[in-house]
Amino acid sequence: MSSTPHDPFYSSPFGPFYRRHTPYMVQPEYRIYEMNKRLQSRTEDSDNLWWDAFATEFFEDDATLTLSFCLEDGPKRYTIGRTLIPRYFSTVFEGGVTDLYYVLKHSKESYHNSSITVDCDQCAMVTQHGKPMFTKVCTEGRLILEFTFDDLMRIKTWHFTIRQYRELVPRSILAMHAQDPQVLDQLSKNITRMGLTNFTLNYLRLCVILEPMQELMSRHKTYNLSPRDCLKTCLFQKWQRMVAPPAEPTRQPTTKRRKRKNSTSSTSNSSAGNAANSTGSKKKTTAANLSLSSQVPGLGATPNRSLNPGRDGDPCQSTAVTPAGQFKQKH
Repeated sequence: MSSTPHDPFYSSPFGPFYRRHTPYMVQPEYRIYEMNKRLQSRTEDSDNLWWDAFATEFFEDDATLTLSFCLEDGPKRYTIGRTLIPRYFSTVFEGGVTDLYYVLKHSKESYHNSSITVDCDQCAMVTQHGKPMFTKVCTEGRLILEFTFDDLMRIKTWHFTIRQYRELVPRSILAMHAQDPQVLDQLSKNITRMGLTNFTLNYLRLCVILEPMQELMSRHKTYNLSPRDCLKTCLFQKWQRMVAPPAEPTRQPTTKRRKRKNSTSSTSNSSAGNAANSTGSKKKTTAANLSLSSQVPGLGATPNRSLNPGRDGDPCQSTAVTPAGQFKQKH
């Protein structure tokens, strides 16, 4: 008895990926696993080139990273571009973190034409701190990732909404300093704010200023202009973009009106009768000056020939044409 696809023990001859609707050999969550491995391979000697290579491997050229959380002074939301993403990850380790990885639980995937969206409502960012004291911080929240639909499967948008965090101190450290009230008081204080170090928070505040200046810095690097000239050109182009949109809608109605005029030109023959009434007098004058004998052959040979009978069949009242082509009434 041959096995069929409905048989639970049926194995496809094309492998386990035969019935998949995506051409990728890895799942989007596996990219997060690869990111965690790359972050674990970081060393203290990792420079800016290493972080740029890290961002190039896992983020698109136009990627954005967004963090949303609530501090004591209200909710915060920071969005940085691709050029600032490498520095963001490096500031995490500069704040005393020795290990960083992400854990995704019960994530949902949705496939689109050009992207793959991963929505994980139970995401945890785990950081291991070595200073000022040995502490493990679990930052929990919702992570929404959008990957490109290609072989590289890099991240286009990263949005992490932090809900809560926990700082875990080993019992062995508490037992060592059980007799020291000052150390216990220091251990009881939080070393992060919503799971983020002060280095990272200060960098995010600085990005509020740096992000709008990306255009100025790129223009200065490309054209070697002075900061004042870069600012003038950027402001002028921004002013042009603000002025240009209102001018575009005014062009569209003109083209539509022209099309309507062209379309109504085909119906000009129907209105020719109305125009003929206004120009009737001119046509009559022109017809009176023309010689009918030149247009109708044999008309001049019979000058007294009756063209139209008189009213009520009276043969005495009729219209005759003279050789000069003029109409006259004869009795």
